[in-house]
Amino acid sequence: MKSEDTPFEGGPMDGRVLPVLLGPTGHPPKTYRIPVPDAAGGPPAVLVYRRVPRGHSRRLGLPRGWKYEFDPEGKKDERLRWPWSTPPARPDARPGGGREYRPRATPDATPEEGRDDADG
Repeated sequence: MKSEDTPFEGGPMDGRVLPVLLGPTGHPPKTYRIPVPDAAGGPPAVLVYRRVPRGHSRRLGLPRGWKYEFDPEGKKDERLRWPWSTPPARPDARPGGGREYRPRATPDATPEEGRDDADG
């Protein structure tokens, strides 16, 4: 496997450069989790770092490399986010997307009071 020396910024790993394995696309993973053992023998704390571009080229704006920035919240992505999937629900969102229920209009454009026997 190919690896790349990747710098870490922020948090306890600030200033360190570690070799990170590259994926099949040649990029390091989007998140890097480092388990830190607890001194009391409890569950380990997990440090979460997110991948960000290190810099961009002048002409095309392509990323020149990657670095990891510390994410103090360390929220875990629950699922894959495909372009066609719905965005995750916000905690303050109302059921139904916040829209009021309105019954659908009838497909016939003739108003109810204007109907006669010829309309059916």
